[in-house]
Amino acid sequence: MAAQKLMRERNRLEKAMDDVIAMQNDLADAIELAQMAEEEGDDELEKDVSQAVDGLTKRARAAELEALLSGEADANDAFVEIHAGAGGTESQDWASMMQRMYMRWAQSRGYKVELIEEQGGEEAGIKSCTMLFKGENAFGWAKTESGVHRLVRISPFDSSARRHTSFASVWVYPLVDDTIEIDIEDKDVRTDTYRASGAGGQHINKTDSAIRLTHIPTGIVVQCQNDRSQHKNRATAWDMLRARLYERELEIREADAQAEADSKSEIGWGHQIRSYVLQPYQMVKDLRTNVETSNTGAVLDGDLDDFMAAALSQRVGGEDAAEDA
Repeated sequence: MAAQKLMRERNRLEKAMDDVIAMQNDLADAIELAQMAEEEGDDELEKDVSQAVDGLTKRARAAELEALLSGEADANDAFVEIHAGAGGTESQDWASMMQRMYMRWAQSRGYKVELIEEQGGEEAGIKSCTMLFKGENAFGWAKTESGVHRLVRISPFDSSARRHTSFASVWVYPLVDDTIEIDIEDKDVRTDTYRASGAGGQHINKTDSAIRLTHIPTGIVVQCQNDRSQHKNRATAWDMLRARLYERELEIREADAQAEADSKSEIGWGHQIRSYVLQPYQMVKDLRTNVETSNTGAVLDGDLDDFMAAALSQRVGGEDAAEDA
């Protein structure tokens, strides 16, 4: 396991070094072109140089952010849970919008998305869902999304067209791989089987294929119903439980993450991390970093990188300050 971890770290560093060398070479080429454009007074060549520099700036910023993803589990795949808040159909529809938003974000980064579990709403939307994002640094990027998200809009379900405020919570935790040991005693886990609900044909609704695991010492509950095979659902549920217990251990070890865990365990709607306002004006604002945009459509279509990057920078900066102290 130690060898696997070391090899993964070596590969990460080699890739980072290759990216830096490539950017240095491209910058040298851009400088040479800029000098040539100035000597020849070539406006078109100057435009090409300007575009090249803009591209290098974006690549350098991306590389800087990737360097921040050095946490113990940042490179791992990520489970993303979404839960609708109080408010019935309004919040359940908001939870469904968030599910789509995060799926779009993950797909834009080339991640594979698996729907692990979903509970539909009474009239529209979802009560909850669990997704698995598979790809490099999935947890490192998504981890700062944990918290409460607030939506303000004219309700499509209100015949009087009144403005409503809805809440949904997000919880992100890493898939635990073979390089991380998590010991769970069988006596500490209660296993329940039940009939899966939702899409899946007749078979999935007529057999007790869904699995719910309860870790008695911590009260952590996970469930999986995405497969017709009870055996496969059980294996996935155990992966989720190990991930939840590992994430809990990380939070205990990190003081700032512990405060975040406290707010999540309370599920207090006063702990919003981001507001999405669609009426009476258009604005998405992160309440931790003050990053905001009026392009709400793009955000709801998965354009979340700026918010994640700012939150990640702030989080890493806070950890560094705590270590210095």
